[in-house]
Amino acid sequence: WILFESPCCSFCFPVDMEFSSKYAPRQQDLQEEPELPDEDVIVQFASEDNSTVLAQTTIPVKVARDQLDQVLNGLLKNEENVPYSYWLDDAEITASLGMHLLHQQREAWREKMLATGKRFKANDPNKIELKVPKETVLKIVYRPQAVFKVRAVTRCTSTLSGHSEAVLVVAFSPDSTKLITGSGDCKIRVWDLNTETPCGELKAHKGWVQVLSWAPNGKHFASGGRDSKVFVWDGDKFLQKGGALTGHQKLISSISWEPFHRNLKCNRFVTASLDGTIGVWETTGKAGLGDRLRVLSGHTGGVKCVKWGGEGYVYSASQDRTLMVWDPLQGTLLHKLEGHAHWVNFMTLNTDVVLRTGAFDHTQQTFDDELAAQEYAKKRYLDVVTKTKGERLVSCSDDNTLFLWNPTKSKKPIARMVGHQNTVNHVSFSPDGHTIASGSFDKSVKLWKAVDGKYIQSLRGHVAPVYLVCWSSDSRLILSGSKDSTLKVWSNKTKKLMFDLPGHADEVYAADWSPDGSYVASGSKDKTVKIWRH
Repeated sequence: WILFESPCCSFCFPVDMEFSSKYAPRQQDLQEEPELPDEDVIVQFASEDNSTVLAQTTIPVKVARDQLDQVLNGLLKNEENVPYSYWLDDAEITASLGMHLLHQQREAWREKMLATGKRFKANDPNKIELKVPKETVLKIVYRPQAVFKVRAVTRCTSTLSGHSEAVLVVAFSPDSTKLITGSGDCKIRVWDLNTETPCGELKAHKGWVQVLSWAPNGKHFASGGRDSKVFVWDGDKFLQKGGALTGHQKLISSISWEPFHRNLKCNRFVTASLDGTIGVWETTGKAGLGDRLRVLSGHTGGVKCVKWGGEGYVYSASQDRTLMVWDPLQGTLLHKLEGHAHWVNFMTLNTDVVLRTGAFDHTQQTFDDELAAQEYAKKRYLDVVTKTKGERLVSCSDDNTLFLWNPTKSKKPIARMVGHQNTVNHVSFSPDGHTIASGSFDKSVKLWKAVDGKYIQSLRGHVAPVYLVCWSSDSRLILSGSKDSTLKVWSNKTKKLMFDLPGHADEVYAADWSPDGSYVASGSKDKTVKIWRH
């Protein structure tokens, strides 16, 4: 208990034991993991969207987390052993089922004592023994995980010098064989990932290179700069294709390509600018306005982010506090999404990863022709959309909140996600579309359930604003970059820090995890690019 006194009154209240080092349990008070009783519980497995609810079954309360996979695969009659994650009462089961229940019971007792103002020692909750719920059916929600695993990056294998100003953007090609970086020195540099050495320098922009975006077939990429110009480059020879694409009046903030499963040629893309407009382009090699199909105007503030979705619609987020849904080929506005109280900084789709990589994935398949590759890209897209009940969008804002949307179905958000104490700068869906990670100037990364926007947990460790978050391709690992000059790798399973990656001498402005999971590239204010591997 702590006593607070003021000139007019004094009062005392119990300290939260979890956060008070003064009242933390002493080492001799800590108990070993308790012995669980040899009793059974009744459980019922259900998919996250409740589309599949299995019959009730009895399992030992001692059942380990990995043994749940054996039970569920048997009930589902899967031919191959599929890994799953499990949730009980909105909390992920990471240990045995019995330890999960015991932890919940201890937390409930502790919260009850705090709510009633009763005194207790920090070690008292550890004395509570498990009460097995024999008459209650425990509903366990399961979620399939990737059948492949990405190894966490643990070390810096190369520090790549060459840029003369801060590195603002890094981007791996969809097939993970090439890396391009853009800088405040107005140049784009190309790096050989086999030797981790430079293999080209592209000069065209007259201002900072702020955006780089690969076409999903990996054959070309587009760059946008502070000079308000856009250039398209060959992805193999790294030569400029045509001249500068002009039309925007202010810096280019975002570029997004039409999905491969909708356009075999991958020759159309959209650009967003702080001049408040969105340009729709078709690459024919013409310079100036020759490649521009149309301009989408309607925002009253600068457009910070644009995405070309898998259903054919374009989504835009603006400093005017709104998001808009467009038909890019007809040039018509379909929906206007309102809710944020300050400008929208960024947005992401639950299909971003499959749209970015097209037909490239961990299987490294080769195809007889482009039509077969396109069919595979469409299958990958439909798999995510089917599992997550449609194409979802999440936006983040300077108003410290995030909004989860079903943008083509409703103008009202699915959820308003609150908890951050400062500007939310970046947000990212896990590749499987089930979890959202957000990075904020409040120095934290927060995780949210993608199905309903419910808060999961905060990841704390950075000592300065978090600039970016991204995921490994198997959705098991999260990478964050910060003003504190470090990158951190977090486990989505344990919700804890796995590896701290110091090395940069200044703020980390950009990072990307290669689609095949082998590399992480980071760019910093210290003018270097670092390659990280396992």
